[in-house]
Amino acid sequence: MSGFKEPNFADRQKAAMQARQNILNKFRAQPGPDDPEVKRRQAEREAIAAARAKAREAKEAEKAEQKRREAEAAAAEAARLAREKEEEAARQAALEAEQKAKRDARYAARKTKGKKK
Repeated sequence: MSGFKEPNFADRQKAAMQARQNILNKFRAQPGPDDPEVKRRQAEREAIAAARAKAREAKEAEKAEQKRREAEAAAAEAARLAREKEEEAARQAALEAEQKAKRDARYAARKTKGKKK
């Protein structure tokens, strides 16, 4: 088995030139923009992008519809609470009026009781 042969400048230069040539050949082997396969892949990417955009728009529309439903529910709940508060205030006013009427009746009964003597 022979020993390691250290590459000289010419060998390194030749290896670098070969590497550049390999890269250039690899680049030249790639299909151009007018190649049917490239056009097909581009069309597929555009179709996928359009489908994603359509799905995103549908999702946004669903979110908007959900927000609208939530807003309607919140408005209905607020109206219900306001109506209940109004009814409670009316009941309270009626109770106070009834209590006042009873109080006035007791007062009037005391007055008439006192005048009979």
